[in-house]
Amino acid sequence: MANVRENAGTVPVTGAALLRETVRHSAVVCVVLCLVSTATAAASLLLPAALGRALDLLLADAGDGRAARWVLLCTALVLLSALLDTVETVLDGTTNARTTAWLRERLTGHVLAVGPRAGLRFGPGDLVARLVGNAAQAGSAPAAVAALTAAVALPAGALVALGLIEPRLAAVLLGGAPLLILLLRAFARDSTGCAARYQEVQGRIAEALAEAVGGARTIAAAGTADRDTARVLRPLPELSRQGHDMWRIQGRAAAQAVAIAPLLQLGVVAAGGILLTRNELTVGEVVAASRYAALATGVGVLVAPLSGLARARASAARLGEVLAEPALRYGDRRLPPGAGRLELRGVTARRGGRTVLDGVDLVVPGGTSVAVVGRSGAGKSLLAAVAGRLTDPDDGTVLLDGVPLTEVTGTDLRRAVGHAFERPALLGETVADTIALGSAGLTRDRTRQAARAARADAFIARLPQGYDTRCADAPLSGGEAQRLGLARAFAHEGRLLVVDDALSSLDTVTERQVTDALLASTPDRTRLVVAHRAATAARADSVVWLDDGRIRATGSHARLWESAEYRRVFEPDGPPGTSDEGGAL
Repeated sequence: MANVRENAGTVPVTGAALLRETVRHSAVVCVVLCLVSTATAAASLLLPAALGRALDLLLADAGDGRAARWVLLCTALVLLSALLDTVETVLDGTTNARTTAWLRERLTGHVLAVGPRAGLRFGPGDLVARLVGNAAQAGSAPAAVAALTAAVALPAGALVALGLIEPRLAAVLLGGAPLLILLLRAFARDSTGCAARYQEVQGRIAEALAEAVGGARTIAAAGTADRDTARVLRPLPELSRQGHDMWRIQGRAAAQAVAIAPLLQLGVVAAGGILLTRNELTVGEVVAASRYAALATGVGVLVAPLSGLARARASAARLGEVLAEPALRYGDRRLPPGAGRLELRGVTARRGGRTVLDGVDLVVPGGTSVAVVGRSGAGKSLLAAVAGRLTDPDDGTVLLDGVPLTEVTGTDLRRAVGHAFERPALLGETVADTIALGSAGLTRDRTRQAARAARADAFIARLPQGYDTRCADAPLSGGEAQRLGLARAFAHEGRLLVVDDALSSLDTVTERQVTDALLASTPDRTRLVVAHRAATAARADSVVWLDDGRIRATGSHARLWESAEYRRVFEPDGPPGTSDEGGAL
């Protein structure tokens, strides 16, 4: 899943379609569950008839042992029901776990295929809530379907059995059946809507909590823990209200069932009593009929699976929203040999209703280094993301060595383009794994060489196991983490290297050394560097000056420095932009 898949985009999936697909994925186990549940229902349906027959034989005192055999049959049916119930419980748990794992793997793969846009659309906390909570509830759909099948079979079978005993008793029961059906239909509809609202509030709380955890140091420094706790928990009353609504819906359905079902059962028993006095039914048949009437009107048997299916349906709808986000689709063209000539033609990109890049035209000759400068919010990070196809522009075309990026195969594109970020994710079991991420077959010598270029080799050597130190056991400063990200970029042997503010946490001396290595003349590699320091821009072959999403000017740093407005770009107290640069993606 970590590897880029060709044509990773998929047809958008709706909640209902995902629910059906989930059931189909576990079709075999679902069928087995249905058979076991139906067998349990069948045993429950046979038991009243067997008890009635045993009672009749005992009252008749036949003395031929037939009553004892029927009593033994009743005992066997009770034991069989207990055994089948145990098997059903085990299968239910196993199916839920496997289906949930499948849903989580699919959702995770799709989120990674969508890329940074998924985090913007939903937020990390909400995505985690969907991946953890909603996937588990949607994963219970196959078991809920099996349980509902058996739950429907029980009253239906009871009605048939009642008709076999005496059709007139079945007719009495059928008179009130439409009311029970309407009751269940309303319950299913109201439960689904309430469950959807409950899960939506859960997602908002999870999103707020993720933001608070990410900004824990800021909150502690500002002394606003109480205020932020209140902010995270602000939706709790609404969550409580939705939870109480679910209980009210279930309680209302139970109350209505209590009002209807006993009347129907009483009608069946009364009619059976009349037939008993006429000798048209035996005592055992009346007892069996009363039991079948209770089973046929037992709405409570259907409430639990209907409620579970409603929650699964609401959860599948939330997962479907994520899966509906289109993933990046790759082409089938191979990149020709080249030095990484980058070209942007009329590139326009919008985020949050705002045009961040507006008709950008840019040509970066192969083998050169270009610094992208501009105030916060100018669109630098988004330009870097578009150049490396971490996201696609809304309009325009990006070409690498003459080939539109959208037409390049995923394998060729990721081999050709390397990235370094301001806050690199240190993925990998060890430090060496982190540096080698995305570079298949990287040797230890090449790993050390890349670390030396990023000035990371010295502090790696001081770690307990050096390059084999687990990342979780390596306490790193912000600058050290950035240098590992830069080492990863140096290790990547692509023709285009995109560096998005990956030098911001380095001290002045280290920044100078890394910049020299980064911008050293390399005829077979193009470097696009988002720069915030004048010293970095001065070392690049040329500078692209972005202003409010448009290219204000291009040229050497020395020539642009003649402009007072350009010099103000690097002033630390310059006016802030309209949006946070880190959120441009």
